Amino acid sequence: MNAFSRRGACPALSAPMQTGDGLLVRLNPVAGGLSPKSLIGLGESALRHGNGIMEVTARGSLQIRGLISASARLLAMEVDALGIAVRTGVPVETGPLAGLDPQEVADPRPLAERIRKAIDEAGLAQRLGPKVSVIVDGGGRLGMDAVTADVRLVATRTNAGIRWQMSVAGDGQNAKPLATVGDDAARDIAIAMLRMVAEKSRDAHARDLTERQLVSLASWHSFTPPSVLPDISPARGEIELSSPLSPITGLAGRAAASELPISPLAGEMSGRTEGGAQGRLPVPARFPIGVFDLTAGTALGIGLPFGSMPAQKLIGLTRHALTLGATEIRLAPHRALLLIGLSPTACRSLQQAAASLGFVTDAADPRTKIAACPGAPACASGRIATRDIAETIAVENRDLLDASVTLHISGCAKGCAHPGPAALTLVGGENGAGLVVDGTAKALPAGYRPGYDAARGVGRIAAAIREARFRGETTAACLTRLGAAGVTEPYRQE
Repeated sequence: MNAFSRRGACPALSAPMQTGDGLLVRLNPVAGGLSPKSLIGLGESALRHGNGIMEVTARGSLQIRGLISASARLLAMEVDALGIAVRTGVPVETGPLAGLDPQEVADPRPLAERIRKAIDEAGLAQRLGPKVSVIVDGGGRLGMDAVTADVRLVATRTNAGIRWQMSVAGDGQNAKPLATVGDDAARDIAIAMLRMVAEKSRDAHARDLTERQLVSLASWHSFTPPSVLPDISPARGEIELSSPLSPITGLAGRAAASELPISPLAGEMSGRTEGGAQGRLPVPARFPIGVFDLTAGTALGIGLPFGSMPAQKLIGLTRHALTLGATEIRLAPHRALLLIGLSPTACRSLQQAAASLGFVTDAADPRTKIAACPGAPACASGRIATRDIAETIAVENRDLLDASVTLHISGCAKGCAHPGPAALTLVGGENGAGLVVDGTAKALPAGYRPGYDAARGVGRIAAAIREARFRGETTAACLTRLGAAGVTEPYRQE
């Protein structure tokens, strides 16, 4: 616990990461969810040992902020005392309603567990970087399309039964398609791909694999017994069938990767780019906010505004949920919680209580389109009061925040809340609140205004869009027409 993880690594419970407001830890329960009493206990620990800020990330992880070295150790001990087992190693993620959604094509949890076990058996956790991940999506209402991963498996119905569509390096829109296979082949190809990545370097990702390697992966399943785990050529990192001496496969015979048949998907893979077309709309996704009918019972999804909430409010909501019969709370992508085991009447009651506490209870809430870090004064690195700015913009310029845009408000140039590009980014610096158009917080701002007045600057951008927008035109399309100069000018106006 004395060696803090480097920035960019995953701040696990055993390796907290230094941030501007102290140490941060991130945890994901092995069980996929928490009991209400466990979440209450975590909130109380966050109040005792941190700064009282709890977060749910865009990928659905729980974070506790504002720790110091000694308090991080105490927090870890209390998590253990609460009986919460947390995941370690390579993340293998499933949807927030996995196993509960009547619209799911298949329960993804058994395959996900088989992949986790195979990763451990192959010793890959120590060889892969902290950001390498796998998604196993059962295909239900709350899919994982908007979440990026190195390996994606999505359940689909075929004439041959349930199969898994495999793709690589991206989200549900821009990942490169690989193959459609059964359970065993899905596990084996996923492990083969991760081994290829590990062989390149600890900083590598699936996007670094060559076209030849991807073609060999796609082709391999069509003639290799599904129970056979492929080996990797040390020379080229491509698939070869293992020798009879392999302790993993035990398969006699060997076929060079150069002799493998070409996959019919090769052309499709070569015609797609890693990031997709610039300016593309976000991947369509249903926010996990609202009431959801389950195979048995009902779930209520609520969001944390900007992914963050004071622990005391989270404790209060969870205690109320417990009295209404909630049995489990699952963390969900898009910075949300799913409270499970409620009756429809209880959902309505809890929804009202959540709204009164400041939680997001409507998927159309403009706060869902804003990514904002804690900022000043919560974070020592923050130069602007990000959350205050975000709240003001959400109230005064709701029409600006349609489904085509994300607004990123970053206290500093690190861009912790939204590492990727956004349509509009406000970033705190020595000159105030800088505006970046279609870029990240690390980019050079095109214009500045005082941090305390940043929301008014965005209001002027919104006014310019209202004046210039064509009927039916999205905010993103209008911003593109206006261009960086046309957006920056109203932002800078007094």
